[in-house]
Amino acid sequence: MADAGADRVATINRDTSETKIKVELNLDGSGKADIKTGLAFFDHMLDQIAKHALFDLTLHCDGDLEIDSHHTVEDCGLALGEAIKEALGDKSGIRRFGHAYVPMDETLSRVALDLSNRPYCVWNVKFTIDRLGENMETELFGHFFQSLAQAGGITLHCENLYGENNHHIVESVFKGCARALKMAVEHDPKAEGILPSTKGAL
Repeated sequence: MADAGADRVATINRDTSETKIKVELNLDGSGKADIKTGLAFFDHMLDQIAKHALFDLTLHCDGDLEIDSHHTVEDCGLALGEAIKEALGDKSGIRRFGHAYVPMDETLSRVALDLSNRPYCVWNVKFTIDRLGENMETELFGHFFQSLAQAGGITLHCENLYGENNHHIVESVFKGCARALKMAVEHDPKAEGILPSTKGAL
């Protein structure tokens, strides 16, 4: 079983013909972020994950943005999910489940997740505009969370309960995911060395 004091870190290098990505992740960090994807609004959202989950996160991506943003966003989700899964190790002693309600002015969003190794993403978030920032299509946010869930082995439910400002809507979801991840990866002092599953495996 994993030692509660062991470093929970991961380095992922993902190179394809479409993107070249490097992720360095420390689950027990202080919220430091070094994000460079070529998509300024997406960088701002990824920074929310590091800050509010208290992860130290470096994520650099050189993608084929001359084509569009899809490959960059999707592959960043895959790489980050893979890093989370690797850094968690055998998951003994963690809380496993996490949830958060996050308000942002007129907006309220809810995120709940399970580090189950059963990837599934429910995305109940709607936008009224096609893009945010200069080149971030709003339809790609759902793809990011689907990719994160897939590679991270996460059952992930994201829902915007209400809101009008599209920036507030997506930012509250990213912050909600961060807070839910923070809760789920935490060590439970009552469950040290115990795998949080009746099946004996996650």
